[in-house]
Amino acid sequence: MQYCEVDSPLGSILLSGHDGALSGLHFTGHRHSPEPSADWVLDPTSFDDVRRQVEEYFDGRRRMFDVPLAMEGSPFELTVWSALLDIPYGETASYGQIAQRIGRPGAARAVGAANGRNPVSIIVPCHRVIGSDASLTGYGWGVERKAWLLDHERGVHSLPVA
Repeated sequence: MQYCEVDSPLGSILLSGHDGALSGLHFTGHRHSPEPSADWVLDPTSFDDVRRQVEEYFDGRRRMFDVPLAMEGSPFELTVWSALLDIPYGETASYGQIAQRIGRPGAARAVGAANGRNPVSIIVPCHRVIGSDASLTGYGWGVERKAWLLDHERGVHSLPVA
């Protein structure tokens, strides 16, 4: 596993993966953040393209990502994560809407659980999933970060929460 970090307005982000394919994008210093293990290799040049695209996103110059992904999860999780990629920049969808889109209309809670296990946040935009009443329900990196990301995509400038 290779890894590196990139700075963002919301704090440092850990990028990890194999052979140039990204399998993890996590805010550091958080209870959900993985810690690099002894067999991980720190490579500051790894994921240069991902780093550039993440920086462009936070600079407001990128709306879509084009990076190779290597996410691991159950078939259901992979289906949910794929559906998240279809939520347009600056828009949101509810857990129930995602469940409908994947052909599992009664699985809103399971969609929520899969959404919470998304290993490549921001690029796979789990922050764009909200409650059916438009509330900013949970976000593994903190609801304040979720609100900031949504405001950022809507062009509303807010102070960083880092």
